[in-house]
Amino acid sequence: MREPVRRPWDDRVERQVREAQARGAFDDLPGAGRPLRGLDREFTVEGWAAEKVRREGFDLSAVLPPALALRREREQLLDEAGVAALRSEPEARAVAEDFNERVRELYRRPADGPLVVVPLVDVDDLVARWRAARSARSASAAPVLDAPPVVRGRPRRWWRRRRT
Repeated sequence: MREPVRRPWDDRVERQVREAQARGAFDDLPGAGRPLRGLDREFTVEGWAAEKVRREGFDLSAVLPPALALRREREQLLDEAGVAALRSEPEARAVAEDFNERVRELYRRPADGPLVVVPLVDVDDLVARWRAARSARSASAAPVLDAPPVVRGRPRRWWRRRRT
């Protein structure tokens, strides 16, 4: 049996590691002497991805299966903050109809895993919630001051050079 061929950079890396150990560069590292976390659990790709997303501080809904992501989106849409984020009644209707179409499309495809029921959003109910949130917002809003009068006529040209 032949010995594997060593590349010159392998030797350099090994030498640098040995020199760093001799200098004590690896002493007092955070977590030194403690066991690695998660070695007692079975490794799964999904678990690794979820842990990576949590550790990096991203939103976990990006790795959810489509049905669960739609359920979560429905909850957020029907929440008070979700309804209040909509700017107009046509936008509220469009958002509800778009959501319902994506749910119908999900049910048209073959199921990848266990069946997850995602109810449709009642468009009229969402619009009624939006109207109630809008009226509550306008009742609590501060009175609007009168706008300055609009001056008609020739626009001022402040960039024109003054004649002296």
